Amino acid sequence: MEERISLMLADDEVLFRTGISFYLNRKRDIEILFEASDGQELVEHLRNCEKQPNIILMDLKMPFLNGVEATKIIRRDYPKIKVIALTSYNTPSFISNMIQEGAASYLLKNAHPDEMLKTIREVASKGFYYNEDVLEIIMEIRDSQKKIQSPFSEGFFTERERQVLELICMQYTLHEMAGLLCVSPRTVEGYKQSLLEKSKTKNIAGLVVFAIYNKIINPDNLLSGM
Repeated sequence: MEERISLMLADDEVLFRTGISFYLNRKRDIEILFEASDGQELVEHLRNCEKQPNIILMDLKMPFLNGVEATKIIRRDYPKIKVIALTSYNTPSFISNMIQEGAASYLLKNAHPDEMLKTIREVASKGFYYNEDVLEIIMEIRDSQKKIQSPFSEGFFTERERQVLELICMQYTLHEMAGLLCVSPRTVEGYKQSLLEKSKTKNIAGLVVFAIYNKIINPDNLLSGM
């Protein structure tokens, strides 16, 4: 039996949070570890808990410590935890802020439960999941910038690093990439770590945004893999 996806929820709306927890707990591949009423409670629990989650579903507007600030702390202190923004706000400013802070996905509270479940599973297996609307916002941010985020001088990435980056953006898993490149998963992990260091990003979601900003990947190809 495959290991279940472990989740924590942070939302100050008790009824909504309870409903999400009830729905997800009925899925065999998901377990809810903790429910927090705000970002501060979530961060304090993370600092003291024995088992950390794979994913956090994070509301944005919460008392004491909002979702954006909580995401900054989690990205800094717990880089392996993936954050899915779960909110009622769909304005470009909210979306771009969370994506730039390293959110692995952005999900509206009025989304269908099946879409939420798909998002969680995609993020768990591939590190990120951006739907068409979110990708459009990312491209708008890219196009509005006067200067590309990072110059690509010759040799900035090796040819194999570029291949790995393209495969990451196309949502291949670690083992799938290893098979395609005829190398071991550990070797692919090494290339991924090198990409993270060179791009100065913290996680897979950051790498994907980096690749879109710098036009390494065509977002249409990314969408076709979803």
